[in-house]
Amino acid sequence: METRDLNDSQPSDSQPMPPRISIFTMFRLGLYQMGLGMMSLLTLGVINRIAIDELKVPAIIATAAIAMERFVSPARVLFGQMSDAKPLFGKHRSGYVWIGAVLFTLTSFVALQVLWQLGNSVQTVGLSAPTYGWAIALAAVFAFYGLSLSASSTPFAAMLVDISDEDNRSKLISVVWSMLMVGIVVGAIISSTLLDQPEICGAEILSYSPGQTEQMANIATLSSTINPVFVIVPAIVLGLCLLATVGVEKKYSRYALRSSAANHEDKITPGSALRVLTASPQTGVFFSFLLVLTISLFAQDAVMEPYGGEVFGMCISETTKLNIPFGMGTLVGIGFTGFAIIPRFGKERTTKYGCIGAAVCLGLVILAGVTTDAGLLKAGIGLFGLFSGVLTAGATSLMLDLTVAETAGTFIGAWGLAQAMARGLSTVIGGAVLNLGKVVFNEPMLAYGSVFVLQAVGMVCAIVLLRRVNIKEFQSNAKQAITTVMEGELD
Repeated sequence: METRDLNDSQPSDSQPMPPRISIFTMFRLGLYQMGLGMMSLLTLGVINRIAIDELKVPAIIATAAIAMERFVSPARVLFGQMSDAKPLFGKHRSGYVWIGAVLFTLTSFVALQVLWQLGNSVQTVGLSAPTYGWAIALAAVFAFYGLSLSASSTPFAAMLVDISDEDNRSKLISVVWSMLMVGIVVGAIISSTLLDQPEICGAEILSYSPGQTEQMANIATLSSTINPVFVIVPAIVLGLCLLATVGVEKKYSRYALRSSAANHEDKITPGSALRVLTASPQTGVFFSFLLVLTISLFAQDAVMEPYGGEVFGMCISETTKLNIPFGMGTLVGIGFTGFAIIPRFGKERTTKYGCIGAAVCLGLVILAGVTTDAGLLKAGIGLFGLFSGVLTAGATSLMLDLTVAETAGTFIGAWGLAQAMARGLSTVIGGAVLNLGKVVFNEPMLAYGSVFVLQAVGMVCAIVLLRRVNIKEFQSNAKQAITTVMEGELD
């Protein structure tokens, strides 16, 4: 049996080094994340608010259905490994990004139509078998939405590793993830403008009573106004995705120069990728850290718009605008962190400081509810967004450092799995804690406040896990595992 030298798989010296990405290209890539920000506003903002406040779908049912988008996240590892091993349209990442984007933008509109049927069922037959059937259908649609999103976003994140170098990666992260917040802000402005109609601001569905034609009319009014939003915004998002990525991988990717398996993609099997993934105990440590951090960061996603509606008396367009101070704060936090804070304090300390600041700001959100001060609420949300940006930039930079070229997609898939699972759990946990709080407390403010307290405690737990993360140990173990795996499989 002949053993092939791993160096044989390296590109020849005559192969030119791809150019370094410019700031302009970084912002161009950020258009993709901008689109994802706009889509997240539709699903976790508009759909969630309508389901809980307007259609009176129980919070645990609504949030559990929406969370299916995240619970299919194990597929992220598969899509990441596929983009490592099986090029599509001649490239490792771009084809997956495009196909996934087409699917998740189309599916968002389907999800809204199923939601109308669920709301109609709640109002006509209550919590009976047909209603649960529509709830299951909504969960299935969101599961497909999550698969499509995973097929697109995981290869996109792996492409960021492929086209960047260690010395400019934190800047790339700051720019790209800042654009995610721009998307949330822009999406909030577009959506609130389209939704700012007098006929829907008071179109709340009352408690269930069979045969109330007013309730059916309100559902029709809501659907006629909101349906166009789910056509216009997804179409914009798909256009942004294509504008962001067409031609970028071909020009800037360093995959062939870095990967010892570049000419042997068919040899990177799911089994070998898994062996590399699990070679270091640090994989489990960082996975746990991301899980706790993300749950703590996003548990309020499922309750913030209902919080504004129930405690502060805001209508749909007003609660949608709550995303603006959060997005602006996060935008400033991410942008400033990559260029100023991380270079000075390092990635781990930056993430730690962000967790501490975010926990403190949740106290302001609670205080705003106690005083029913909408201005304080917006300020608290804005500051929470600022520190969320700081910790997001730090943690994401750590995440991209915890990859290796040969299996970058697989590692990005694993980290995406942790984050997506946590986002799903955070949605369900937020809804469940809110439901439990409403049973235990007579005061809605206390029910919502219990969600925010849980988040703050989670931030402290994330700091404890962060202390155990060791990048050098991870990289050493992973490179050794790749050498072992590739030598064995290329024999």
